[in-house]
Amino acid sequence: MPVTHTTAAAPRTPTAPPPDALPSWRQIVAPVQPFLRAVARRLAEQVEAFEPEIREHARYALGSQGKQLRPALVGLSAEAAGRVHDDHVTVATIIEMVHLATLVHDDVMDAAALRRRRPTLAVQCGPATSVLVGDCLFAHALVLAASFPTPDVCRAVAAATRTVCTGETIQTERPGRLDQGREAYYRILRMKTGELFALSCELGAQLAGAGPDVQHALRTFGMELGTAYQIYDDCVDLFGSESQAGKSLGTDLLSGKLTLPLLVAGERTRGPRREELEALLRAWEPRHLARLHALLREADALSECQQVIAEYCRRAAAALRPLPANTGRLSLSAAAEFLARQAETLGAGAEA
Repeated sequence: MPVTHTTAAAPRTPTAPPPDALPSWRQIVAPVQPFLRAVARRLAEQVEAFEPEIREHARYALGSQGKQLRPALVGLSAEAAGRVHDDHVTVATIIEMVHLATLVHDDVMDAAALRRRRPTLAVQCGPATSVLVGDCLFAHALVLAASFPTPDVCRAVAAATRTVCTGETIQTERPGRLDQGREAYYRILRMKTGELFALSCELGAQLAGAGPDVQHALRTFGMELGTAYQIYDDCVDLFGSESQAGKSLGTDLLSGKLTLPLLVAGERTRGPRREELEALLRAWEPRHLARLHALLREADALSECQQVIAEYCRRAAAALRPLPANTGRLSLSAAAEFLARQAETLGAGAEA
């Protein structure tokens, strides 16, 4: 179900939360830090599976890990549903490899120069080679998934990979129209980002021996959190800074992707303002960013996006109710709250 959105409201000034109001991300994932280190080692070991000619490219791509969000969800879901063991390390490695492959392809499509504070693989070796390396990462992830004694994990990973690539394809082929509606946008987010979050949580529970109800609860949590995270990431692309984000920003505008801030502005502007917004997006140039920001402020677009993110995070936390109140569940709930408050922090840092 889509998040119910509000109508135009009086603009409000976001306020940043006190720095000590919530645990840091490092504190949230502290219970699974040994697990995350094991995943990082396992991922680095995969380089040796590639032909010598492309090992350095694979090493570069696999070294682009950020906060290890998906592996963290695997580990914390396993903790919430039972216990972590070596199969979780393998599954987290597989899912992270699929994710990194999508980033390699995204950077080619978006012509991005920077990813996690270093040049993208496409800058390093060219877009054609990058696409092929990304394909190799996808394929190797499926090889690892096939190493499990039953086909369940491989089937789940293959289906999720297809869903992610389908979501990216739909977004790429669909022209950026302000009247496309939010549900079409949310559906793409669920496919291209929510799916791997959901898979991480579901397989974390499944391999921990959890029953169908717990697996479903954690999959729901992952889907809601992943959708919220992508909306947040879309807001960063418009309202963040490259020094903070560590990647090229404005790539959504350059590639013609409509994100929630733009859809909100489209809903709330009429007449000449609406025509101006459409004209800016139709022939986008970076020099138009200041004017676009002005139109987004008039529509109070960021505030609306923050409310949507908060609602998705609330629903994610609510999905955890069937689980026992153990360390894993508490950490997952804290992760949802952390994301909602990060969105508020972004608003506080945006131009007034």
